[in-house]
Amino acid sequence: MISSRAGAISASMMCSNLVDLSEAISIFERNKIEYLHIDVMDGDFVPNYGLGVDYIRGLRELTKIPLDIHLMVNNPEYKLGYLDLKNTDIVSIHYESTRQLQRAIDNTKKYGCKCFLAINPSTPISVLEEVLDYIDGINMLMVNPGFAGQKIVPSTIKKIDKLAAFLEENEKPNIRIEVDGNITFDYARMLKAKGASIFVAGTSSIFNGNVKNYEANIKNFRSAIA
Repeated sequence: MISSRAGAISASMMCSNLVDLSEAISIFERNKIEYLHIDVMDGDFVPNYGLGVDYIRGLRELTKIPLDIHLMVNNPEYKLGYLDLKNTDIVSIHYESTRQLQRAIDNTKKYGCKCFLAINPSTPISVLEEVLDYIDGINMLMVNPGFAGQKIVPSTIKKIDKLAAFLEENEKPNIRIEVDGNITFDYARMLKAKGASIFVAGTSSIFNGNVKNYEANIKNFRSAIA
C-alpha cells in the first residue's frame, strides 16, 4: 500500500516555544501547514500533562488551521464537549483509554470531525478489526506516548507494513495512516513509501532549531513526503 497523494504535515504544537507562537503560526499559514497537532494529556493515561482547553481556545483565535487533537486521556468520550470541535478537525482516541471504544468513536463523530484510533507501539493491529467501518484513520504511535524527543521504537517500522497490508486485505483504502513520534526527514520519506499520509512533525524535523529555521525545515519535510 503506497499513498499516491502528497503527505500532509501536522505540526506538533507541544514542541513550539510559546514566545514564538504568533510568528510560528504565521510561518505555518504561509507554508500551508495542513494541521496543528495538539497533544492533550491528563497525567493519568500518560505520566505527563499536556496542552489543554485554554490553549486550544487561544489557537482557534490565532488561526483557522484545522486541529489534529491527540487525546491521551482516560475516558475521552466524556471530555469531547470541552474542545469546541470543528468539522475540519481530527480527533485521535487511544484504544486503551476507554472500556467503551464504540461509544467513544460514536460520540466523537457526532461533532462532524474525523475520528482516528491511536495505537501504541505494542498495541496489536488486530484491535482495529471491529471498528474499521467507523473510523477515518489510524494514528500509529512510533514512540510510547507522553513525551516529546523520544527515539523511534524499531519494531514500528515493520508494523506499518503490517498495518498497510491489513487495510488492503480488509478493502479499506480510504482509511488514512498518521504517524507520530520521531518523524525525521528520512523516516518521513520511508513511511510515506509504506503508506503513511499524515505526518506529525516535531523536534526531529520542523521544530529543529529556532523559529528562523522553521520555513526551511518545512520545505525539506515537504520534499520528503511529496
